[in-house]
Amino acid sequence: MFELIAGLFGLLIGSFLNVCIHRWPRDLSVVSPRSRCPECEKQIAWFDNIPVLSFILLRGKCRNCRAGISWRYPAVELIAALLFAAVVARFGATLNAAHYCVLCAMLVTLAFSDAETRILPDEFTVGGFFVGLIAAAFVLVPDSTFGAIAGLSQWHLSWRWISFGEALLGAVLPAGTLWFGGWLFEKLRQKQGLGLGDVKMMAMVGAFLGVRGTLLTLIAGSMLGSLVGIIYIKATKQDAATYELPFGTFLAASAIAVALVGGPLIDWYLKGF
Repeated sequence: MFELIAGLFGLLIGSFLNVCIHRWPRDLSVVSPRSRCPECEKQIAWFDNIPVLSFILLRGKCRNCRAGISWRYPAVELIAALLFAAVVARFGATLNAAHYCVLCAMLVTLAFSDAETRILPDEFTVGGFFVGLIAAAFVLVPDSTFGAIAGLSQWHLSWRWISFGEALLGAVLPAGTLWFGGWLFEKLRQKQGLGLGDVKMMAMVGAFLGVRGTLLTLIAGSMLGSLVGIIYIKATKQDAATYELPFGTFLAASAIAVALVGGPLIDWYLKGF
């Protein structure tokens, strides 16, 4: 029952995420004007703006000018709905579930935005970083790195301060490592190999997932991006030297997977040591 409610809520959130994906990379307001067709600029009526259903009934075309509507709109809505339902199924109707639903919503937006425009909006990277820090005071960040440091240093901290420390360390350490790698690549190869948006995005992810979850995201995202990138470049005969890979898209997909199943995976791995 709770999963169904979460899925329906995800559909509604997905509709808003589509607005963010289209407008924020173009420096447009998500508040006004109201949704309109990008071709004929006619305002979209509420009954043509129902998540997924309107796309099906309109057969993927604007009611007024019959211009095609991007498949991205129903895809984002469905993905958000499925992720919200999956999060509630995994964590129950809890603050933890709300915590990860917020993270998934931001990651879906960043994934599609980077794929379409190669832009990762600060509203969700920088803004998400601060949201993650604030949320850490209410939901324990799933890591023990800072907690171990605090224990060795004999700091007697409440769980809220431990959680905040995990969020801050999770944001700074992996993002700093990624920035240094990009800086070193640029110095050695005399060209930019990594956008600052990716660094800010990993700081946001770290504030939600902590050090270990963010490092796992980096590893998985790099492997996924390399594999898909090579296949895509070969299939489309792109120039590998100039093709700009939407790295943020693969990082977002990996972060979502880590949020849902990363905890048990990390625990299983650490038991081997």
